[in-house]
Amino acid sequence: MSALQLLREDHAPALLAFERANREFFTKTIPDRGDAYFAEFGARHAALLAEQAEGVCFFHVLVGDDGTILGRFNLVDAEDGEAELGFRMAEDATGRGLATAAVRELLALAATGYGLTSLRAGASAANKASQRVLERAGFVAVGDSQRVTDGVPGIAYRRELREFAV
Repeated sequence: MSALQLLREDHAPALLAFERANREFFTKTIPDRGDAYFAEFGARHAALLAEQAEGVCFFHVLVGDDGTILGRFNLVDAEDGEAELGFRMAEDATGRGLATAAVRELLALAATGYGLTSLRAGASAANKASQRVLERAGFVAVGDSQRVTDGVPGIAYRRELREFAV
């Protein structure tokens, strides 16, 4: 089993381990975060928690039974009922439907818990797995984009959240 949890301060050690263990895997489809990301991880983690406290972003981690982080699922730049979804999975957690299930869970949470009405997302053109996750969760491709994929050619997606409205 795994559980989607709102990011907390005590997630920092497991999250850093997740990022370090999967760094090379992530760079197969997106640009590397660079050494500074790891050197300044504590300050970056605190900054994320501050953004979350302001209601600008909602950061989540998918936590395995043993406490390891299996994935990150973030809703960023929440404004006017819309936010951008970003996610990444540990290499050894891929191919089991965990990302799709977590994104689906986050869709309902975005609408009912955070008051969002739509989400944007992007996947690099090389990342077919992320594209499949988004499509299985009901996202629709709306065009090409490099902005949502850190300058790498990618596909922009959109998902309305009407069916989750209360």
